[in-house]
Amino acid sequence: MDTPPSIPATTTIVVMGVSGSGKTSAARELTRQLGWEYIEGDDLHPAANVAKMAAGTPLDDDDRWPWLREIAAVIGEHEAAGTDLVITCSALKRSYRDLLRDGHPSVWFAHVDVPREVLAERLAQRKGHFMPPSLLDSQLATLERLGEDEPGDVIAGDAPLEETVAKVLGDLREERQLQS
Repeated sequence: MDTPPSIPATTTIVVMGVSGSGKTSAARELTRQLGWEYIEGDDLHPAANVAKMAAGTPLDDDDRWPWLREIAAVIGEHEAAGTDLVITCSALKRSYRDLLRDGHPSVWFAHVDVPREVLAERLAQRKGHFMPPSLLDSQLATLERLGEDEPGDVIAGDAPLEETVAKVLGDLREERQLQS
């Protein structure tokens, strides 16, 4: 007889995807509906990363690892405190997601997936963000889709925001018996 997987004491929704996918909008709406704490993962980037991206230079793994470790530390702090969290992080590669999950059973990924043409249009219209549209293709080339064996789901980010968030919440209710 198979034993069902245990449900973690807390849940951390890592809203992931490339720039322009709608991570922040989805995360803010999830936070509003759930009443959980929200952290914008981009705010945890070291200044050197922000400057590099603002100059149109893609980040490499050496740039990303310290940032990802900071996000993992924040997740660990919330788990230790027994609090639920919504946090944004591009989490483009499986190895990045593995680092975020390592020792953190609360992590559940909401991969906001959007067609390239929609992303390009959104990025062209976005003002005041350090991530220029010119880096979209490098992010798409780096992106490794969420695997079936990873906790979470791929969510259509080109649907209305209400539908995107409803899908996340429905999947969480099913997988984690989330109460909202």
